Amino acid sequence: MRGLYLVTPDWDDTRQLLQVTEAALRGGVALLQYRHKSADAALRREQAECLQDLCRTYRVPFIVNDHVDLCLALDADGIHVGGTDASVAQVRAAVGPGKIVGASCYGSLELAQQAYRDGASYVAFGGFYPSRVKKYPVTTSPDIVAQAKKDIPLPNVVIGGMTRENAAPLVEKGADMVAAISSIYLAGNPQSAARAFADLFAQS
Repeated sequence: MRGLYLVTPDWDDTRQLLQVTEAALRGGVALLQYRHKSADAALRREQAECLQDLCRTYRVPFIVNDHVDLCLALDADGIHVGGTDASVAQVRAAVGPGKIVGASCYGSLELAQQAYRDGASYVAFGGFYPSRVKKYPVTTSPDIVAQAKKDIPLPNVVIGGMTRENAAPLVEKGADMVAAISSIYLAGNPQSAARAFADLFAQS
């Protein structure tokens, strides 16, 4: 796991969501997470199915945020869980050994170490910078990236207000993936924006 980790915004317009996502996929996405916190079950299913089809076309793993039932119904590639969702151990037991399980660990190495013990496939840290999409305390130290690389044998993801410029020092510290939402979905040229993130890893 290495490169741009694209996370979807809370857009109800499925056509727009698919158009921008496909442009980003053409630019270079390593992993796509479907995250829509306010969608009802029908919209969530519709959007997830369409996004998964796109991901299969571009051979990019497709991850569902939080909803284990949807992950299993679609046979998605994996699931991401946050601190208020089911535990990593519960999710791993539900989806089995073959799927990707990601865990939000915020600014805590202890949470990351527990996620590793419980069967996570990767750990995500942040927020590092203020976000235009998600509201959270910006308290995560950049030093956690290098420490996680040393202590936890899993890929690590950085998230929170990521731009190509402010993600670069985190990649230099050892971040395996950079998660982005608004820097791609609100960009004038999503394909170029995605390519700029992907290029960070080509240079590192």
